[in-house]
Formats: sequence, C-alpha cells, structure tokens
Amino acid sequence: MKYVLILLGIISLALGVIGIFLPVLPTTPFLLLSATLFLRSSQKLYDWLLSHPCLGEYIRNFKEHNAIPLRVKIISVSLVWITLLYCAIFVAKEWWMSAFFVSIAIGVSIHILHYKTLKK
Repeated sequence: MKYVLILLGIISLALGVIGIFLPVLPTTPFLLLSATLFLRSSQKLYDWLLSHPCLGEYIRNFKEHNAIPLRVKIISVSLVWITLLYCAIFVAKEWWMSAFFVSIAIGVSIHILHYKTLKK
C-alpha cells in the first residue's frame, strides 16, 4: 500500500506542477494531496516537498494560514479569464460551448476568491 500512496503522490505532484502553468488546473489542491499521500507513505518525500523552495511555499501558506497570496490570486484569476475567454470567443463553435467556458471561468474564480488573502 505504501508504494501505491507514493505513486499517487507523484501523480498528484505532477498535476500540481502542471497546474502552475495551466490556469484551469489547480495547483494547491494537488500539492496538498501530494503532501498528505507522502505523509502517510514516505516521511522523506514529505519533508522534501515541504522544504522545496518553490512548491513548499504553496503548502506552508495554505497549511498555516488557509489563505492564498494576493499576487497568486490575481495571476490565477487573470489567466483563467484570458484563457477561457479566448476559448469562448475563438475556439467554441456553438453558443453552449462558449457558455460552458465562461461558466468554468466563473466557477474557478469563485473558488479561488473564496479563500482568505494572505498578506505578506
């Protein structure tokens, strides 16, 4: 079971890293899932993830403050809207597809904005 949890943690970690670059894929939930899976399977991987100079900050901020930094909120919401409005206007062939893209943008924005803002 330990190896299954490690494998799932690595997959979740990969999705979290991809989420840094793709605005529709959330980063923090996947990193939190990875941390949880590593905590239950490998203390070494858990410690590595929390001490990672880039990824560890996401987890520590959320774990300690249950908040997202303002800069991250602005970038995330902006990229979501830029990407999905582009898809709604230039990619979607039907009105319902455009509405679907806009609905996703609204939902993701609400999800991001409902967290407290971390003031640094």
